[in-house]
Amino acid sequence: MPTTESYELKPGMATREAFGHALLELGRQDSRIVAVDADLSKSTFAHLFAKEFPERFFSCGIAEANMVGVAAGLASSGKIPFAASFASFAVNKGFEQMRVVAAYPHVNVKIVGTHCGISIGEDGPSQMAVEDIGLACSLPGFVVL
Repeated sequence: MPTTESYELKPGMATREAFGHALLELGRQDSRIVAVDADLSKSTFAHLFAKEFPERFFSCGIAEANMVGVAAGLASSGKIPFAASFASFAVNKGFEQMRVVAAYPHVNVKIVGTHCGISIGEDGPSQMAVEDIGLACSLPGFVVL
């Protein structure tokens, strides 16, 4: 039966922006939380965390593999690192480190991949990935959300 009700879809903030705000709030609650970035903090919104906690923010430059290694080292020393970059870079460039220094030793590293999927807009195909979820799911102990 047809209905006369209509609903308006009200888009919320982008997931990357929600991540930035959530990371900031988590950082306020737990001083062990640190952010590790691969030179995309404006795009991932990790810059919000960096602004409030500059001593707990580590920029690795355009070096996602290194970013994952740094995050694993921080986790091994009792920190709770959130390493953020575009999903295609974090997983594709950092996979070996995710496997060897994060998954196998079971360290508490959070890899945050923004701009995932194949429809991210103007940034183009080099910024997109479909294999990131498959690769991350293949790692022992990794939880993929």
